[in-house]
Amino acid sequence: MEYNISEINKDVAVDFVQKYHYSKILPRLTKHYLGVFDGDRMIGAITLGWGTQPLQTIKKLFPEQGYVTNDYIEIGKMCFSPEVNNNSFSGSKIMSLLVKWLKRNTAYSFLYTLADGIMGKCGYVYQASNFKYLGSFKTSVYRDTKTGEKIHPRSAKKLCQENAEWEGKDKVFWLTHDFCEHKGIDKINGLMFRYMLPLNKSAKRAMQQFNDKPNPKDADLIFSRRVAKGKFENIPMPDFDMDVFTHNFQKY
Repeated sequence: MEYNISEINKDVAVDFVQKYHYSKILPRLTKHYLGVFDGDRMIGAITLGWGTQPLQTIKKLFPEQGYVTNDYIEIGKMCFSPEVNNNSFSGSKIMSLLVKWLKRNTAYSFLYTLADGIMGKCGYVYQASNFKYLGSFKTSVYRDTKTGEKIHPRSAKKLCQENAEWEGKDKVFWLTHDFCEHKGIDKINGLMFRYMLPLNKSAKRAMQQFNDKPNPKDADLIFSRRVAKGKFENIPMPDFDMDVFTHNFQKY
């Protein structure tokens, strides 16, 4: 295996993600589109950019160091063809190549990423690649009980407008329980796991402030479903149909 990484056309990356990633929707703030190649054959795609609150993310992690958005980059999407996808050795090797590419071609101090616990992802490839685990936070999504579509809260703007009209309110920011019952929509809570890797010596020193935490495993995945206003009950990992786009939108 002679893997290598290079920048590729946005459309090529999007097509690959659409074919192989469980979630077809790409982050809006994407700066780099990378292809992973085995010789001349493309076997992976990685997008790098930022989440919805790029400045707040780095400031929350380092409130006193004065880091800004351009000091870090986040893995938006990373996916591989089936023969590579379940190979932990290949995943670690590709991650090592990604770090080398970043050091050669950019001036970022940190590589940041989130493992999607609500989709059953603990971040094992990051753990194997010596990323620092920084803890978890709760996340909420909606699920259409008829179609199985996973609806991100950012994609629920029209539903929120409908919810407000249905309840005679000016505006709602989260779908209410009564409206969800009316529409056949579940609100589901899960976890996201934060990981970060320093890309230079000063970044490594800055990360010494973080205490070591045990890496999350499958047993740490938790899920709950809203059953009444303000009340949730634990459930097994929910099934989502990631090929349904009734409420979500795709924009690249």
